[in-house]
Amino acid sequence: MVRVFCASLATETNTFSPMPTGMDDYDIIRAHERMDEDDESILNRETVFRRLSEERGWEFVMSLSAFAQPAGKTVRYVYESLRDEILADLRAALPVDIVFLPLHGSMIADGYDDCETDMIHRVREIVGPNAKIGVHLDPHCDVTEQMCEEADAIILMKEYPHSDGVPRAEELFAIIADAHQGKVQPVMRMHDCRMIGLFMTPVQPMRGFVDRMHEREGESGVLSCSLVHCFPWADVATTGTRTLVIADRDAALAERVAEELAAELFQIRHHVAATSRPMAETFRRALAIDRGGKPVVIADQADNPGGGAPSDSTFVTRYLIEQGIGDTCIGLFWDPIAVRIAFAAGEGAELEMRIGGKMGPSSGDPLDLRVKVMGLQRDMEQIIDWGENEHRIPLGDACALRTAQEIDLVLISKRTQLLTPQVFRHFGLEPEKRSLLIVKSTQHFYGSFAPIAAEVLYMSAPGAIPPQFTEIPYQNVDLHKFPWLDDPFAAG
Repeated sequence: MVRVFCASLATETNTFSPMPTGMDDYDIIRAHERMDEDDESILNRETVFRRLSEERGWEFVMSLSAFAQPAGKTVRYVYESLRDEILADLRAALPVDIVFLPLHGSMIADGYDDCETDMIHRVREIVGPNAKIGVHLDPHCDVTEQMCEEADAIILMKEYPHSDGVPRAEELFAIIADAHQGKVQPVMRMHDCRMIGLFMTPVQPMRGFVDRMHEREGESGVLSCSLVHCFPWADVATTGTRTLVIADRDAALAERVAEELAAELFQIRHHVAATSRPMAETFRRALAIDRGGKPVVIADQADNPGGGAPSDSTFVTRYLIEQGIGDTCIGLFWDPIAVRIAFAAGEGAELEMRIGGKMGPSSGDPLDLRVKVMGLQRDMEQIIDWGENEHRIPLGDACALRTAQEIDLVLISKRTQLLTPQVFRHFGLEPEKRSLLIVKSTQHFYGSFAPIAAEVLYMSAPGAIPPQFTEIPYQNVDLHKFPWLDDPFAAG
């Protein structure tokens, strides 16, 4: 009987975030709790591995699954406690033939610049050289050479927004299963693109690059092609964009394809670089657009909780008030205190309230506003449909507040980014009829908001995750890369 072990410990670490990631920040499902398809494990990757294992009649052993919203470094004892619980479960499950590790790829803890490398290394020490280890990652990750040496196959999601978690998990399962049965012998090679970027895959030319990665996987001997986008707000030495290719037994083939894909991406570097405009310029452009009755959607990228920002920044709202710009919906503000006050006051109440600006300089100063409570929702969720799966993301208690300038603010008590306009509709707000919709997100909102938008604009306002990479105050990253140098290869 083939025995398969699976465990997940995932978060994305912004080393510039003012918020440490503690034990209470992790949503944890432990080994004795069965995970169903609608559980909030990251993109249900664990359930894919379980389903495919059971279809083959293999024994599936699940350890814990832990996920935290992006923020600052994980506290050391928290990482070590969760890691050691997984390792203890692994020792108890021995002997195992296959290990699946659905991780994130950009987890940093106090004392650990790369938690995934540490985890994979310790797993390999326990299972020995013959067991197969498959690793599933978010593309905003950091893949090290040691990870490639100690894992048998590493596969990343290709899409941003990450709509392909399930097919990539199925792809990883097939490669690892074939490797266990001796049908293939995966070898991995990476190539450094000498870039740091944020690559929006729905639009050209990035769409074409992703499609060509799929095409290269159809070539003889090529098992998988991935792009390591990197997570630009992780100030560690290995941060940077790379291509990663898995070939069957042929290291030279994997190396050649990785180099060719890296060269192709580098050639289009000026065209795939994210275009984020300063705040004032963004609003001038937004107000000049012929909307045709549709809203202009503006991404407040610097306050995206999906990148580790607090999501309580007030810079944009203050600018709108000062400029007299109304007819706007903004979400999602993370402000549990203000939500509690709104519930105490009740729907329809008008009151003075202090909103946002609580987490430090990157959040701006709090706003003291007179607002009307437009709606209240207990245990609110947002539901998104990425690929084959529907995902329910808890927002906690939530409220909608309207300012005197006709600016509607949606506040939540459980921090996460806005992914769907349905959140506004829960409060009777009609996003399609507004002039402006401002979302505290970088790109994951795109699939749900683009269809209703006259245009989508990306904004570089002040905040905890500056989208202009040359403004990030790195201390440890090698900046011999684009965009600091236009051609770092020519520069030596």
